[in-house]
Amino acid sequence: MDDLLADAESSRPYRPLADRMRPTTLDEFFGQQHVLAEGGALRQAIEAGNLHSMVFWGPPGTGKTTLAKIIAHSTNAAFISISAVLSGVKDIRSAIEQAKQYRAEGRSTILFVDEVHRFNKSQQDAFLPYVEDGTIYFVGATTENPSFELNNALLSRVKTYVLKSLPASEIEQLLNRALQLEAGLGNENIVIGDTELEALAVVADGDARRALNFLEIAADLAEPSDDKRVITRSVVEDVSSHSLRRFDKGGDVFYEQISALHKSVRGSNPDASLYWFARMIDGGCDPLYVARRVVRIASEDIGNADLRGLQIALDAWNTYERLGSPEGELAIAQAIVYLASTAKSNAVYMAWNEAMADARQSGSMDVPMHIRNAPTGLMKDMGYGKDYRYAHNEEEAFAAGETYFPEEMGERIYYQPVERGLELKIREKLDRLREKNRKPEK
Repeated sequence: MDDLLADAESSRPYRPLADRMRPTTLDEFFGQQHVLAEGGALRQAIEAGNLHSMVFWGPPGTGKTTLAKIIAHSTNAAFISISAVLSGVKDIRSAIEQAKQYRAEGRSTILFVDEVHRFNKSQQDAFLPYVEDGTIYFVGATTENPSFELNNALLSRVKTYVLKSLPASEIEQLLNRALQLEAGLGNENIVIGDTELEALAVVADGDARRALNFLEIAADLAEPSDDKRVITRSVVEDVSSHSLRRFDKGGDVFYEQISALHKSVRGSNPDASLYWFARMIDGGCDPLYVARRVVRIASEDIGNADLRGLQIALDAWNTYERLGSPEGELAIAQAIVYLASTAKSNAVYMAWNEAMADARQSGSMDVPMHIRNAPTGLMKDMGYGKDYRYAHNEEEAFAAGETYFPEEMGERIYYQPVERGLELKIREKLDRLREKNRKPEK
């Protein structure tokens, strides 16, 4: 009999700990209280059985799939799941046919589309008629910003809920639950200290699935001690040593962190600037990408307030190309700290944007005759270059009153130097020259 039980036990298909611990009710669900708090709109809708189409947007391991399944279970709706990574139009049609059958039986259907941002526009459009006529309640899950990845027609028919990374404290609760419950590791006599549990929670980086996967691996490596198995500090370090922080090049987290770096430099906070640079490098970002962005920052946000900024940024880029990682990363860090600490000006950036706007709107206005080049006799006879005043022959090398814009435009002033750094002196000089232009000497 024992042999039969053992055979039955061994024949059961393996289910990862993360799947075994998946909550089935809202009360078991961890986190996301900003959308699931008592009295909140989503919780009220679920508890009242009032379904609507929606999209869950958030990092991996924050409960998007689990929440969709809980909603289906709580509302007694049929649950059909497809993955945009693995599915095509044929799979969409098959899911819709299933939903039509459920509808004929008087039952609602939740069609869950994982990684919905991977579907192209025509595939997304395929859902629209069936969302409109109530054949399905569409629930999408995405790690990317729906504003960019979903077409407007689909977005207008769903409500977007933003899910957040779980704090380490909530992940610790989740891990403790897995250690205690029979469905988890409750029968395996696993022991882990508070410090080690906290370390697992921290290294999971807000991802519940990752945390449970780490715990399961750590349990397999736990060291025997009397009748128990102990997850030691060395086991935790073994499990987590090759774990990278969440950093998806080209995804939302990527752009959020480079934005944070840029804004920290612009805000003259070298410490925050270094932190975001470190976060990106720790997450696997190519340092050369950061080096290129630092050059852009030097031009856009420091500009002529400190001409050394651009050179230092270029030197950092060049140094990294020569040394590689990790030595070259210090040069980029040095440039970031310098740019964050020095005077700021976006005057050239703003002037350039204004000049480009005028160039696009003004059409093909002619170059004024007096500043045209006249390399041939015919051109001189036609008036090219006539009455041009050579600035170097004028006092202070400045031809007061001379004009250089197309006649139809009149004069423009784009560049407004700030009263900081080197631009303070530039501003004083330009103000003096512009005053001369207003009152040219006879």
